[in-house]
Amino acid sequence: MTSQVAKVVLSLSADEVSALKLGINFRKNQKDGKGYMIYKEEAGLKACRNQCKHQGGVFIADIEDLTKQTVKCTKHNWKLNLSTMCYSNPPDSFSQEQLEVELLDGGLQLLELSPQDPWMADQRDSQTLQPGEATVTYLSHACMELSLGGVRVVFDPWLTGPAFARGWWLLHQPPPDAWDRLCSADFIYISHMHSDHLSYPTLKVLAERRPDIPIYVGDTSRPVFWYLEHSNVKLTNINVLPFGIWQDVNKHLRFMILMDGVHPEMDTCIILDYKGHLIVNSVDCTRPNGGRLPVRPDLLMSDFAGGASGFPMTFSGGKYTEAWKADFVLTERKKLLRYKAQLVKTLQPRIYCPFAGYFIEAHPSDTYIRKTNTKNRAEDLKAEIHKVDPSITTWLPKPGATLDLALALSDPPHSGAVCDPPAGTQIFKDSWDFQRYDRELSSAVPSPVFLHRTWVQHYFTWAGFKNYNLVVRMIETDDDFTPMAGGQDFIVDFLDLTFPTKRPIRDHQYLEVRNRVSVMRYVVLNGLLWDSLYIGFQNRISRDPDVYHHRFWNHFQIELPLSPPDWEGFLRSAQDTPETLDTPETPDKTYCRVG
Repeated sequence: MTSQVAKVVLSLSADEVSALKLGINFRKNQKDGKGYMIYKEEAGLKACRNQCKHQGGVFIADIEDLTKQTVKCTKHNWKLNLSTMCYSNPPDSFSQEQLEVELLDGGLQLLELSPQDPWMADQRDSQTLQPGEATVTYLSHACMELSLGGVRVVFDPWLTGPAFARGWWLLHQPPPDAWDRLCSADFIYISHMHSDHLSYPTLKVLAERRPDIPIYVGDTSRPVFWYLEHSNVKLTNINVLPFGIWQDVNKHLRFMILMDGVHPEMDTCIILDYKGHLIVNSVDCTRPNGGRLPVRPDLLMSDFAGGASGFPMTFSGGKYTEAWKADFVLTERKKLLRYKAQLVKTLQPRIYCPFAGYFIEAHPSDTYIRKTNTKNRAEDLKAEIHKVDPSITTWLPKPGATLDLALALSDPPHSGAVCDPPAGTQIFKDSWDFQRYDRELSSAVPSPVFLHRTWVQHYFTWAGFKNYNLVVRMIETDDDFTPMAGGQDFIVDFLDLTFPTKRPIRDHQYLEVRNRVSVMRYVVLNGLLWDSLYIGFQNRISRDPDVYHHRFWNHFQIELPLSPPDWEGFLRSAQDTPETLDTPETPDKTYCRVG
């Protein structure tokens, strides 16, 4: 464990403290320009950074809040109640890390308690690299091969099959030798459990060829390989590492895994040090290591594309018109470009590589998503970075292209630093094995589990989410999201975990979720996380009121039990005569009140 240090981030004189008004006060450190918020109440003072936990946006006063306790992020309208230091939008989500307030002779100091930047431990001077000694080869999406002094490392291998059920497919055609590169690696790093990084179709092939290959993951609260035992993938050398500790590979190469500040329960990133040269891969982290990363690394890699969420493309009703969605997506893409460009400018990498965004909604049933869920191009981000800092080199990778760090870091950079694939090499995929994976998903549909109405109670009792005033109606549909004849349609009241045939009279929040039957039943039977449905664009959602229920989605996307439901035991104890679920009554809008 690294020890904590107390750093003074803001000092105010006695006069400045006296000038603080009751409620919200914005202050800035004139030396470094960083902003802070101080909340004054009769009981004392609270303080925190003026930085949203979502994507680092700046807060302003929320003029809609008559209590004068809430600030609003200028990026995505997240709201923070400074009296509680909890986010009110989205509700039941995050809390803001407070700064220590130390009063000194009428003045004050704000202290930030933090561990030392762990990569600063045992710093090494950079040594001269020889051509060919340190190379980076792009294979697909977030999958990179690094060769560092003869040690070969592969990140997040996704070389075949879909991710998120059948929602995401590889945009790029992996190079012909990608499998040989993967199977002969010295070790693999997998950043997190999302299936575009932890690809079980890919790992199945790997396990058949080399089951004992060393794989390293971070010690997240939701284990990265939580589903391995049930996947029939026989990997035997998975290593879970603590965060922020150098792992020595040899005398020249070491690495450490760091957690994400927003999603520490699942997201990680990695830093490699080869002969004093730092390579930072922040992967999908929203705020890698809480926003603290090495400045001036030799190579920085990060995601860039956006479009990796069901929101808002799978939502309907109310404001969610096609025009609203198009405007939202365009605005969010621009915000993401600016955010990533500013991050690159702040960290000042000698070379930056945008990756982990090369996917496509290729399945024929997802034509609507593919056409409307537009994403940033790497070329767009390169242009944005050039505007804010033309001194930074941006490498746009192609499958099989190799970056030679020795040549790229020379002054001036060598023209042969990047070796592109041979002319005529296929860059983009033009075919995918849809039928194979459709068959796998559809195999769940005829399961005898779904002939018994009590499967709903069994499943949601297993899921363990309750005591939340939310009513959810779930409807099984065909691929066009049309309710199926004979499909199941039911209501779950999560306040007391009951299953009524109509919405309750009391004030409540309401969701209606239409799920493609094959994906829904596959997820239920195998006890999978709902990312396959939500991130994979396999459902359609309407909500009343239009509120994001963080606790609900966080539970079903991250916190479900590690072992699947006991369906064999369920079938043994189920009634002998199979039954179907009663279809819920059509809601009476004058009868059902919504809070």
